[in-house]
Amino acid sequence: MPYQRIDRISEEVRREVDQIIRGELHDPRIDGTWAITRCEVTRDLRWAKIYVSVLEDERREPLMEALRGAAGYIRRALGKGLMLRYTPEIQFHSDGNIAYGVHIAQVLKEVGAAELPQEDDGHAES
Repeated sequence: MPYQRIDRISEEVRREVDQIIRGELHDPRIDGTWAITRCEVTRDLRWAKIYVSVLEDERREPLMEALRGAAGYIRRALGKGLMLRYTPEIQFHSDGNIAYGVHIAQVLKEVGAAELPQEDDGHAES
């Protein structure tokens, strides 16, 4: 597994960035239901793509704007928290996986409700 180290570093960066955002950033745009779904760090440790999923569509763009504005602060805090040769430049990207999963669950629920057999009036056919 040649990428095992990069996968571990990516997961550690994801955890650290999540802690930094939740604990140290006090921007009112960064609230509500959101999650960092994954992080991809390049092999040379120069860049990190961080994917953020937001449930409310109206909050997505303000949250992403706030995160992009705080990327320098987050990178500096990340450099203090991780023991790496290079602290990667951070890029935030919107990820629709959670919202898509909620949508699929709702569709399946509607289809399941539509396919349930109707209860009889107590008349049984023999």
